[in-house]
Amino acid sequence: MKYTTLLALCMTGMSAMAQNLTDYVNPLIGSGDHGHVFVGANVPFGMVNAGPTQLEEGWDWCSGYHYDGKKIIGFGQMHLSGTGCGDLGDVCLMPAYGDLELNREGLASSYSHEHEVAKPGYYSVLLERFGIQAEMTSTCRVGLYRFTFPRGSNNARIIIDLENGVNGETLETRVVPLDECTLTGYRRMRGWAEDKRIYFCIRFSQPIHNWMSEDINARYGQATFEIAPGEQILAKVALSPTSEANAMLNMNVETGRVFDFNAAREQATQQWNEQLGRVQASFRTDREKTIFYTAMYHYMVAPQVWCDCTGDYMGSDFQIHRGADHLTLTTWSLWDTYRAAHPLATLILQDRMRDYVHTMMDIFHQWGELPVWHLTSNETYTMVGEPAVPVLADIILKGLCEEEHMEDAYNALKVSMLPTEYDPDTKCPLRGKDNLSKLGYLPYDDTEEEVVAKNLEYYLASWSVARVAGMLGHKEDSVKFYNLSMNYKKHWDERVRCMRALDKKGQFRPLPSDFNPSHQTKDYTEGNPWHYSFLVPHDVNGLIELMGGKKAFAAKMDSLLAADSDLGEGAAVDISGLIGQYAHGNEPSHHDLYMYNYAGQPEKTQALVRRVMDELYTDQPAGLCGNEDVGQMSAWYIMSALGLYQVEPCGGIYQLGSPIVEEATIPLPNEKSFVIRSHNGSAQNVCVKKFVLNGQKLKTPQITHEQIMSGGTLDVYF
Repeated sequence: MKYTTLLALCMTGMSAMAQNLTDYVNPLIGSGDHGHVFVGANVPFGMVNAGPTQLEEGWDWCSGYHYDGKKIIGFGQMHLSGTGCGDLGDVCLMPAYGDLELNREGLASSYSHEHEVAKPGYYSVLLERFGIQAEMTSTCRVGLYRFTFPRGSNNARIIIDLENGVNGETLETRVVPLDECTLTGYRRMRGWAEDKRIYFCIRFSQPIHNWMSEDINARYGQATFEIAPGEQILAKVALSPTSEANAMLNMNVETGRVFDFNAAREQATQQWNEQLGRVQASFRTDREKTIFYTAMYHYMVAPQVWCDCTGDYMGSDFQIHRGADHLTLTTWSLWDTYRAAHPLATLILQDRMRDYVHTMMDIFHQWGELPVWHLTSNETYTMVGEPAVPVLADIILKGLCEEEHMEDAYNALKVSMLPTEYDPDTKCPLRGKDNLSKLGYLPYDDTEEEVVAKNLEYYLASWSVARVAGMLGHKEDSVKFYNLSMNYKKHWDERVRCMRALDKKGQFRPLPSDFNPSHQTKDYTEGNPWHYSFLVPHDVNGLIELMGGKKAFAAKMDSLLAADSDLGEGAAVDISGLIGQYAHGNEPSHHDLYMYNYAGQPEKTQALVRRVMDELYTDQPAGLCGNEDVGQMSAWYIMSALGLYQVEPCGGIYQLGSPIVEEATIPLPNEKSFVIRSHNGSAQNVCVKKFVLNGQKLKTPQITHEQIMSGGTLDVYF
C-alpha cells in the first residue's frame, strides 16, 4: 500500500462535527494527584506526543509532567499517558539564551500555570527564565514548534537534548547537520522498554548561525540563530522507528517543505473534533460534558502509530519490516485496557480493528506470543496474565476479524496460553504456564509469586479461548479451555470466603492467625483478597453459586463496599479511589459494581456507578482517583456515562447501568446509528424503572453487541 493511503488511514476519522467538541476538553484533568496523564500536543493515536518534560522525577512524573511540577527542562517528542511506569521523553528541544550547563538542572526553567495553555492538539507555555514563549502542535509523526524570542542577538539558541528523558539510560546517540536548516539523528536507550530506538529529522525555519556539538555522538547539541527582538523560530521534529531517511520522508509527507504552524494547529483541532464525534452526547451540565469529552480525549491517545508513512516499522524481532498494508501500533497497556477500553473500541473504533489484529499477529509471529505490555517494539512483561487474549477474542467474536485470518488468530490465542507447546528455543518466558498446563493452576510453592492474581487472569483468558474455539468448531479445545477456566473454584476458601493460593498438592496456604482480607500479600497483584475474590468476570453466575446464591453474593458485595478502607502497611500505591474496599483507582475492581445486575439487584449497580462518576471523576487537575492507565479509567467513565459495561471479557454482552447522558448517538457503519435517550434522570433520580429497546421493554438489564450494531434507540426511563 502506498504511503499516501496509509497517511489517510492514520489521519482520517469521521466527517467533521459542526460543534467544536474540543471546547469541552481540558487536558490538565488528571495531571494532578496520581493520574499521570500526558500534557502537550498530539493528534488522535499519533506517534508524536510533543510536550514538556519537567525537572522533577519519580512515580508521579511517569508522563514527564505533573501539575505540581515547578520547572521544565525541554520539550520531548514522545510521552506516555497514565502509566505506572515512566519512559520516553525522547529528542528534547529547549529554547534558551547564552551559555548553559548542559545537564538536567542546567537547562531547567520555571513556568506558571497562569501562562500555560493546553488544548487538544496545542500546548503553550512561557519559560520564565528566558522570557521565551514556547508553542507546539503536531501531526501523526511530526511535532511542530514556534518559539518566540523576546531579545535579539546570535545568542538565541535551541538545544537538542538526547541525554535526558523520562527515566532510563541513554545508550547511543547521533545528530548530524544535513544542511543549514536540517539535522538528522538517532537515540537508543534502555528503560522500561529494554531496547528503544528512535530516529529523527529536525528542520528549522531559518538557517542555523552556528552548530555547536562535541561530535556526532554527543548527547547535546546547540543550534544558534541570528534574530531580531520578538522574532520567532519554527521547528519541525519528525520521528521514525526505522531510519533517519524515513523520518525526513514522514516530515515531507505530513507537513511539506513549508512552516505553517497555524494550519497544522487547525488540522490537529479538526482531527480531534472528528474523533471526539464518534460519540455525540448531550448532558445536563457543562461539567459532565467536560469530564466526558476529556475522557474521550485521554482515551484516544493510544494505541499509537508505530510505523512510517510507507508502512515500514521496527518489529518485535528488531528487524525492519517494509511496506505493511496496515498501521502498526504500540503502547499496549492490555492488563488495564482489556476491561473497558477495548470493548469500547469495538463499538466506536471499528475501522481500527484491522490494525489491532494485524499488529498483534505480527507480534505473535515475530516474538512467539501475543503482547502483554508492548512498548516501542519491546515486550516489557509488565503486569500478569495474557491480557491480549480477551482483546483478540472479543474482536473475533464480534465479527471484526477478517475471515481469512481467523484460524491464524485462534492459533495465536491458543499458543499464547500454552507456552509448553512452543519451540524449546522460544524467547518467551513461561510465566508459570508450565504449571498451568500440568496442575491447572500456579502454586505458591514454586517459582511464581502473585499466583492468585495470575491464576484468575489466566482463567478468564482461557474462557476467552474456549469461546473462540467453540465458534470455530474446535470442540475439544473448547472443552479443554473451558474446564481450565472453571478452576477458579479451587481457590475459594470457604473458611474466610476469599480467593486464596494453593500449593503443589492443592492445599491452601496456611491461614495466618491475623488474616485480614484488606491487607495485600505476595499472592496478589496490586490488590488484596477482597479485590481478587470478585475477579471472575467470565462466570459471574458460577461465582454467585460458589458464594451461596444471589442473596449471599449481594451481601458479600455489600460487605466489600462497607469494609474499612485501611489497606495496612505495604499496600501498592495503585490501590486508590476506595469505597470501602472497592478500589476504583485500579483495574481489577472495574467490573465489580455491575455484578449486582446478576444478583437481581440492578438498583445497586445504578446507584453505585453514579456515585463513582459523581465523586471519583472531576473537572480538576486531580480529577482521576488513580492512574489513567492509557485510557482505561476514561473508558470506564465513557461506557458508564452511556449506561453500558461489558463484564464478560469478550463476546459482547453489555450490562446496563444508569446513564448520565441526556441523549447520545453512536454513528455506526452502513449509515446506521445507535441512540441512547434518558427520560427524567437527574443527579438524585438515578435508579432506572425500565429499559426500552426499539419500543420493546427489556426483561433484563443487559444488551448485546449485535443489538447495538443493528442500530436503533435505547430509551432509559427513571
